[in-house]
Amino acid sequence: MHAATQKHPVMKYVLAIVAGFVVGSLVNMGLISLGGVLIPAPAGADVASMEGLQASMHLFEPKHFLAPFLAHALGTLVGALVAARLAPARHLYMAISVGLLFLAGGVASIAMLPSPLWFSALDLVFAYLPMAWFGWKLSGRPA
Repeated sequence: MHAATQKHPVMKYVLAIVAGFVVGSLVNMGLISLGGVLIPAPAGADVASMEGLQASMHLFEPKHFLAPFLAHALGTLVGALVAARLAPARHLYMAISVGLLFLAGGVASIAMLPSPLWFSALDLVFAYLPMAWFGWKLSGRPA
């Protein structure tokens, strides 16, 4: 183990959270990309830019929100699991910290890209903190 992390245990926690966030973000991006292939955007929707997506959001059906929800939920779950497994202690805290980072991203996403209220509520309530808790549970680590 590197001497800097032995002298500074806080660094281990920071690295666990960063690793969880990076791995979770990769899962999130992968599922978003895969979702666009499995469930193509509606005809006439411009998903190449944020402005185009905002302008065509009214064309989206509930099925088009499945991939974003799964990406948010599974990205958070995997990220929290990684953070909980890597942290030397405070495993639940590390998992929830990753969940809070993803929740902040979810709030920012909703602010930038207005989505239907039902999706925003579902996403914010179920995709982040509950999945972070579940990631910690799957880690098998004590709180």
